[in-house]
Amino acid sequence: MRRGYNPYLLPPWLRKTRFYCKGIIIPITVFQLIRLLIVPTTGDFLLLCVLVGLTFILYKDII
Repeated sequence: MRRGYNPYLLPPWLRKTRFYCKGIIIPITVFQLIRLLIVPTTGDFLLLCVLVGLTFILYKDII
């Protein structure tokens, strides 16, 4: 059985990258949502879905 997730087992450069990504993913997602509301296209919708999924994954500490 796998042990629980421990972010301190990651290399320092990866921990730092995750930290900065957590700080910047919400503003990028909000900007993409506003852009989707102004000019809706299929590409914008797919990008927003990816960003929302990435936001969920980062804040639930799955990666």
